[in-house]
Amino acid sequence: MDATEFRKFGKAAVDYLADYLENLRDRPVLPSVEPGYLQNLIPGDAPEQPEKWQDILVDIERVIMPGVTHWHSPHFHAYYPTANSYPGIVGEMLSAGIGCIGFSWITSPACTELEVAMMDWLGKLIQLPREFLNCSDGPGGGVIQGSASEATLVGLLAAKERSVRRIQKLHPDWDEGTIKAKLVAYSSDQSNSSVEKAGLLGSMPMRLLPTDEKCRLRGATLEQAIKSDRERGLIPCYVVATLGTTGTCAFDCLEELGPICNKEELWLHVDAAYAGSAFICPEFRHLMAGVNYADSYNFNPHKWMLVNFDCSAMWVKDSQYLIEAFSVDRIYLKHQHQGRTPDYRHWQIPLGRRFRSIKLWMVLRLYGAEGLQQHIRRQVGLAREFEALLRGDSRFEIVTDISMGLVCFRLKGADSLTKNLHERLMESKKIYIIAATFRDKHILRFVVCSRITESRDIAFAWEEIRSQAEQVLHSDAPVHFPKTHNHVKFNGLRKNCPNNELKVNGNTNGQG
Repeated sequence: MDATEFRKFGKAAVDYLADYLENLRDRPVLPSVEPGYLQNLIPGDAPEQPEKWQDILVDIERVIMPGVTHWHSPHFHAYYPTANSYPGIVGEMLSAGIGCIGFSWITSPACTELEVAMMDWLGKLIQLPREFLNCSDGPGGGVIQGSASEATLVGLLAAKERSVRRIQKLHPDWDEGTIKAKLVAYSSDQSNSSVEKAGLLGSMPMRLLPTDEKCRLRGATLEQAIKSDRERGLIPCYVVATLGTTGTCAFDCLEELGPICNKEELWLHVDAAYAGSAFICPEFRHLMAGVNYADSYNFNPHKWMLVNFDCSAMWVKDSQYLIEAFSVDRIYLKHQHQGRTPDYRHWQIPLGRRFRSIKLWMVLRLYGAEGLQQHIRRQVGLAREFEALLRGDSRFEIVTDISMGLVCFRLKGADSLTKNLHERLMESKKIYIIAATFRDKHILRFVVCSRITESRDIAFAWEEIRSQAEQVLHSDAPVHFPKTHNHVKFNGLRKNCPNNELKVNGNTNGQG
């Protein structure tokens, strides 16, 4: 393909995507295919000769679209948002076209320097303490990771290295292996499944601590766990606090957890993957009170801030701990400007990295702070509209406080009613929501996800839920259809969660 054909193909692809996004309401949010459907639609082997791009574009609709779950549909209300915007898409195109691999400053100075600047822009927007910013002239700074999962693991590995060095000063006769075998980490039983996975990958037991009646991890609970583990000869090392849990969008008590972590010399990592975007709005910023105690902080602009996946913003108070944990130098990686600017290969797990900051730059400039604030506020307002509809129907109950764009609800009465309602909704495929368990009750989670969601979509979803509930309450025969299972783990035990179910308040929850 030459430049002329690339222009034609590219323009046709942009037209296709624009049409796709403009007409998402016309597509069922969930596909109706069975596992293995695609293998019957394509040849068993790669083609010997080049094909026409026009044929490939036709096959996007014929082969791919039947099997797509449309995350950007205004009828998608499951999990949490995955961001999408035209500026973000153009940023992705430019990143792919430039195609640099910015693992150090010299491999593409603009890639590093724009990231430094964008992480400061973003940090200032949410009023992150200055010591986290690159412009603080201190050891702190920001870096774009691929996901909150990566950020949690990066924090754990840095905390592990810091603890080993600290303990070796206190006990020179202890070798590294002895110390690492004693390290333990903590999070709440509401934290995302990726937090527990970080413990597995980092070979550090992750204790999932019980939460209060509002699904929050409290200081007294952490303090007791630390005391108990020290008495057993273990070394508390790492704490992950969540601002906006997956199950109910609960906020751990940072102002209680932070002083304990600082006093006990535990690394405090804050995971604000979904809710963190809301902190660009002053009225939500009180929910991050206590962030000054943290050693690292992360949220995902690729969830709720219109920046396409992947773009996970992570800040640390002292980047030297990352560099000590991840620095592996070779002569071919050295350059004459080392030490004057970040070499981000030392701040992450992989060596290579994409030019992700360019799409963040596009979104911040083309929406502006006010446009992004309007987006967050509008979606919170839409969640309130759904709440009002629920409250107007005495057959339903709202089981937790409305938090951000999330509403958790159920049919009053036996769990079987809510389970049956969910089964009917999944079978009809008009909207997509997932189930959870809260305080031993089966509940449904409704999240405002799509950038294009409007009041009419909330009304559409409510009519579907209301009408299916009517069928449930007036039918003796529940709907049955084949169940699928997501395997999740809790305290080392594997459990089956049918139909993408999340479990909260004492049980495992994960985001798929």
